[in-house]
Amino acid sequence: MKIGLAQVRPFKGDLKKNIVAHKRLLDVAILKEADVVVFPELSLTGYEPKLCKELASHQDDERLDDFQTICDAHCMTICVGMPTKSSSGVRISMIIFQPDLPRLTYSKQHLHVDELPYFIPGEEQIILTIRNKKVAPAICYESLLPEHSARVHKSGAQIYLASVAKSTNVINKAFKHYPEIARQYSMMVVMSNCIGPCDDFKSVGSSSIWNKEGILLGQLNDANEGFLLVDMDTEEISK
Repeated sequence: MKIGLAQVRPFKGDLKKNIVAHKRLLDVAILKEADVVVFPELSLTGYEPKLCKELASHQDDERLDDFQTICDAHCMTICVGMPTKSSSGVRISMIIFQPDLPRLTYSKQHLHVDELPYFIPGEEQIILTIRNKKVAPAICYESLLPEHSARVHKSGAQIYLASVAKSTNVINKAFKHYPEIARQYSMMVVMSNCIGPCDDFKSVGSSSIWNKEGILLGQLNDANEGFLLVDMDTEEISK
């Protein structure tokens, strides 16, 4: 199975421009024959909590239809980030497109204290089955909590998809944490981070992939958009 991560520089609050940017990187994923592609946290709007209410939508938003078309045509699972509406508030979510299947929404279950004024937590963990592999999505802060990775491991996860928006300080913590959980649970970790301004901090990219022994297989830089792919069977990396 080939797993790809996309590193983007989101346009603040501009869904239309961000969709175009996503599709440009998906063109690369198609050429690389990726089976799965994950984008950063809130990739379609940028990480902008103060704008979340006006930007929030839902998985069946017609503006997202192109992702389903690409997904169906190329047998590719696509995971994009977007705030979503619920009856009780706005959630930080990942919209998941799977070939010829209904769309899914995974919402961040563990929020950082700074997010509590703007968002409510999700209620359920999703475990995907892709080419007979169990794949667990995680969104930023919760992916650094030991209890989250422990729980998805108990559910049989073999691949941990961490969709994040992280500053230099937090990314340094991530570089210690992700290899450890990869080794502990024999679970490949794929982290997609954005670059550029996010709310009151700067996100620093460095999107990375670790194998199940915790060895860093590949990494993008901290300044440019890009795409990174791993063949899970051979551990071959391409950019």
